[in-house]
Amino acid sequence: MKLTFRGKSAIVTGACGGMGLEVSKNLSNNNVLVLMVDLKEPPKGFLKDNKNCTYKKIDVTNFKKLKTSIEKFYNSNKQIDYLINTAGVLWFNKDVSSADINLKVWDKVYEINLKSMVYLSKIIIPKMKKNKFGSMVHISSVDALSGDDKPQDAYGSSKAAMIRLSKSLAIQFASNNIRSNCILPGPIETGMQKRWEKNLSAKKELEKIIPLNRVGKPADISNAVMFLLSDQSSYITGTEIIIDGGITSKP
Repeated sequence: MKLTFRGKSAIVTGACGGMGLEVSKNLSNNNVLVLMVDLKEPPKGFLKDNKNCTYKKIDVTNFKKLKTSIEKFYNSNKQIDYLINTAGVLWFNKDVSSADINLKVWDKVYEINLKSMVYLSKIIIPKMKKNKFGSMVHISSVDALSGDDKPQDAYGSSKAAMIRLSKSLAIQFASNNIRSNCILPGPIETGMQKRWEKNLSAKKELEKIIPLNRVGKPADISNAVMFLLSDQSSYITGTEIIIDGGITSKP
């Protein structure tokens, strides 16, 4: 099946990390103009190799700067068709049980993971409504689905809230031909998992309990994102896709 895309422009947040970078590249290869939003810059040569991509250094918690940059992109292209929301933080050492967490850490995790989704909704959805078309994909996590005796409570609960918000957006704006879906990755080899570089044995032990016997790659997530953006998924909204090698299916 060949994927086709009605849309011509996209916003990708967290665009210079593993998943966001892969999505940006795939969109560019499908002749979609991409505004890459991140605090981190893209790898050297990426923008030269991916001519349809432009990059803006923006903190997604800075509503004013986010709005200004997206408005400029919109005014230049006259439409925003896709939003891919991959920005997020997982602070292993600081994000702990809600009984013990520093409340400033809690608030910051929520601001980056969840409130930025609200900011983007306020900026982008009115533009999608004008065009009577849009598809949004938000990267949540399998951590949203269960508790943990060694938790990152702010991360997990913020990712669960993303699912609920995505469903609500899907219902509110379906009549405007705007879709909203979530992807829930399991363990994926991205910059968020730098701890594996220092502890390869931990990664190998994890892979033993994953039914497909491997940690996921950014391309595994990007492939699903591209499907959810494509014309071939036009009847899919308000749902979530788990991509975790089968780990959440285990008893």
